[in-house]
Amino acid sequence: MKYLFGTTAVLGTAAVLMLTGCSLVQPKNETLHYQCGGTKLTVMQDNKQDKVSLVLDGKQLILPQVRAASGAKYSDNHYTFWSKGNTAFVERDDKVIINDCMLIK
Repeated sequence: MKYLFGTTAVLGTAAVLMLTGCSLVQPKNETLHYQCGGTKLTVMQDNKQDKVSLVLDGKQLILPQVRAASGAKYSDNHYTFWSKGNTAFVERDDKVIINDCMLIK
C-alpha cells in the first residue's frame, strides 16, 4: 500500500510538472510602441515566428530574431532592431539611425 501511494505521488507530481510546462507557451503577437526622441516607432512582435516587423524608411521590414549576448535582437543583415528591457535602438548597416527609444506603456 505504501508503494502504491508513493507511486501515485510521483505520477501526480510528474503530471503537474508536465501541465506547468504546457502553460509556458510563448505569448501571442504584441504591438510595442516606442518613443525615440521626437520619433515614434511601432514594432509588431511575432513571438510564434521569432520575428518583428516595423516600418522604416517608408517600407515595411520583417526582421528575424538572431543571437544576442543580451536583450532581443532582430536583423536581416541590413537593418537591426535591438531591445533590452524598456529600451531599444535601430541600426542600418551597423550604424545607429534611431536611438534612445523608450517603451511607452
